[in-house]
Amino acid sequence: MIEEPLKMSDIIIQNPQLNSFDELKTILKDYASGEVVLLNFDIKPDFRDTPRDWQWQLEGVFMQKGTY
Repeated sequence: MIEEPLKMSDIIIQNPQLNSFDELKTILKDYASGEVVLLNFDIKPDFRDTPRDWQWQLEGVFMQKGTY
């Protein structure tokens, strides 16, 4: 069985209440603590506070499996 990666676009679409990069990290923590194994950065989060190293930060949260 091949696991489909979780797409960043799906996270943002499923959570329209998100208003900041920090809120996105909090939501990602919830996804990471579940059964999701792979994360696909198919889009850049379009928040005013999205840092230049956004991929590294989100990957760090995801790899810690929710211990952010």
